[in-house]
Amino acid sequence: MNITKSIHEWLFSLMPEMTASIVEMVLIAVIYLAIFAVAGLYLVLLERKVAAWFQLRLGPNRVGYLGLLQTLADALKLVSKELTITEKADKFLYNLAPYFVIISALMALSLFPFTQEFQAFDINIGIFFLIAISSIGVIGILLAGWSSNNKFAMIGAMRSGVQTISYELSVGLSLLTMVLMTGSLQLSEIIEVQKHGWLIVQGHIPAFIAFCIFLIAGTAETNRAPFDLVEAESELGAGFHTEYSGMKFAYFFLAEFINMFIIAAIAATVFFGGYLSPFGITESIPLLGIFWFLAKTLVIIFLMMWFRWTFPRLRIDQLLILEWKYLLPLNLMNLILMAMMVLLGLTIQF
Repeated sequence: MNITKSIHEWLFSLMPEMTASIVEMVLIAVIYLAIFAVAGLYLVLLERKVAAWFQLRLGPNRVGYLGLLQTLADALKLVSKELTITEKADKFLYNLAPYFVIISALMALSLFPFTQEFQAFDINIGIFFLIAISSIGVIGILLAGWSSNNKFAMIGAMRSGVQTISYELSVGLSLLTMVLMTGSLQLSEIIEVQKHGWLIVQGHIPAFIAFCIFLIAGTAETNRAPFDLVEAESELGAGFHTEYSGMKFAYFFLAEFINMFIIAAIAATVFFGGYLSPFGITESIPLLGIFWFLAKTLVIIFLMMWFRWTFPRLRIDQLLILEWKYLLPLNLMNLILMAMMVLLGLTIQF
């Protein structure tokens, strides 16, 4: 049972089939757009609070209680700002680019099982679909840089293409390492397998290596420091979105934080049991599943933010050397090690 099925049955019992189908799609889209907007806004606030904590200074604390309304004020500011465009920009591609980024992030978000009953889109190729849909977002970045008619935006876009294509290999291989243990690409089935212990425990050393590689490669794929060469403010102004303002800039900014949430949610689902509680302590209360899912996801997001305020930015050659000379060979060896471990039945289950 999931949210789509529940809404489907309820609507079809109330109205004609055609009307019910349209209302169903609109209702689910609105629910996920609301999740998307709220998660994006408050991840921005969390980033600022974490940055302030690391740098021993005050974060946002004036607008609303403890600064909780600061990001809403920022959103209103961006909505009210003028949408500018350079004279020789490719207007069609320039306006289209932000929607590639935001729609791909929204589609990926719809796959996650927040609880056993709260999942919009449960398909048997879930992991494959997530990897595929995340590749579409980079098209928006490439289009934004190309269409802006700005050499710094173009450099940022080209860096993004190189970086994303490179690190997607490590993201995919680290997830494939865990798929060997479950025998399924479906997220709900991957979580069910973990009722006998989280996969990071079942797979012990190879699973831990896969998680570390996934976290590094996922951080790079979301263009976050120390891998933020795509934006690199000190070198490229603001990188690929230099020429964007107002809500079009906000779309790119919001998508970065949602992509960070998606990477953390994949890690929480595949390695740490998703909505399952530790040792089954709250399995009798299914609604608490969303608490455990969000708690695990937020811990991983905190780690990614920790990276940002700890490590200096890499050069582009260092970035590619890290992937092609270190992470990729290590990932391939780890994949073989996991295959041998599964074949010999050396996994740990409780």
